[in-house]
Amino acid sequence: MQWYHGALVMGVPFIVLLALGLPVAFTFIFVMLAASIVFIGSPIGPYMTVLSLFDSIAIFTLAPVPLFVFMGEVMLVSGLAMKSLDALSKIVGRIPARLSLLATGGGALFGLLSGSTMASTALLGSTLVPEMTKRGYSKALSLGPILASGGLAMIIPPSSLAIIYGTTAEVPIGRLLVAGAIPGFIMAFNYSVQVLLRVKLNPSLAPPYEVTPIPAKEKLRLFVADLMPLSIIVFLVTGVFILGMATPTEAAALGAFGTVVVTACYGRLSRQVMVDALKGTVTISAMTLLIIGGSQIFSQLLGYSGVTRTITTYAVGLNLPPLGLLFIMILVVLFLGCFMESVPIMMVTTPIFVPVARHLGFDPVWFGVIMLISLQIGLTTPPFGLLLFVMKGVAPLGTTMRDLYSSALPFLLCDAITILLVIAFPMLALWLPRLLLG
Repeated sequence: MQWYHGALVMGVPFIVLLALGLPVAFTFIFVMLAASIVFIGSPIGPYMTVLSLFDSIAIFTLAPVPLFVFMGEVMLVSGLAMKSLDALSKIVGRIPARLSLLATGGGALFGLLSGSTMASTALLGSTLVPEMTKRGYSKALSLGPILASGGLAMIIPPSSLAIIYGTTAEVPIGRLLVAGAIPGFIMAFNYSVQVLLRVKLNPSLAPPYEVTPIPAKEKLRLFVADLMPLSIIVFLVTGVFILGMATPTEAAALGAFGTVVVTACYGRLSRQVMVDALKGTVTISAMTLLIIGGSQIFSQLLGYSGVTRTITTYAVGLNLPPLGLLFIMILVVLFLGCFMESVPIMMVTTPIFVPVARHLGFDPVWFGVIMLISLQIGLTTPPFGLLLFVMKGVAPLGTTMRDLYSSALPFLLCDAITILLVIAFPMLALWLPRLLLG
């Protein structure tokens, strides 16, 4: 069988089933079972596929994924995330476009705490957009900052997507998690600068309004009482790992335990909160792990059919400079982001792109950060970016998809600038892992 026969056997049914609306996890599994019969034969092919499915998800490195999901669900269901956002709002005080900047800061904060892009966007959108609308903020500076900063949870550690990518691409997960910190905060900084510049040029985008002044003593109390305890969770997730006191999996377990303890200390932990959080965790984690399992089989069958080897050889034979091939890979991810969710894109592209990147001599951690930022852009890329629909669900009545598209585009430019900075200055991604992890 020629390599292009393998590509057709797996590619065409995959695209058709996705177009018909079948969930991605089941699409992967169905196509892989069918492809295993074609390539290997029945009943050996399906039998080996099922064994490979279990083997690919029954690995220790994936354990942090449901733990990070659980952390985000507990904070969201208990209202702890809302409490911290309210405290941050009072501490910020009166500054230009304060609510837009609060959205950016809140996105970075929730990125540090949970790693859930959808939860962060839904919380910020349902909380801040009604207040922004009431205060006369334009849709560009009410919807845009939330769409952009909600995706920061994918880059800033802890990031569930970084763990999935690291597992799939066989990149050291600890280094990849830490590597996203500086680029993630650069993205948040770029969002804030853009907001301030636009308000400076056109103050009507975010009209100023009177804010009840809060004494410095009260701000200090809010910081100590409502924000400082959250730093315990950040330390348990990121700090203990950086200090070499725990593995990423152990750090995730400590973070989950710390989230429960902090929530209980605030008096917000109840039986219903735990039940709702566990339900959400099981639902999200099960679908994610099924996608990962299907993608691993997808990768193996690509290698078995010769598709991966052929594409790698073809890409290298184009005689393009390494950066030219890198930009082509980025453009492919951005294009797929217009139509697919981040995890499926990662699962489809990683088996193809990673061998090419290794052949070109790219640092795997640096390349992983670039891919993660590209995937983050896909969350808000029209027409089908996932966060666009999350925001549509919580936005005020009358908000159109066109409003969401136009508000997201300027922030996508900020993300593109961050990618260019990481490409031009690789140490933005590599300095922190080398400093902290050797």
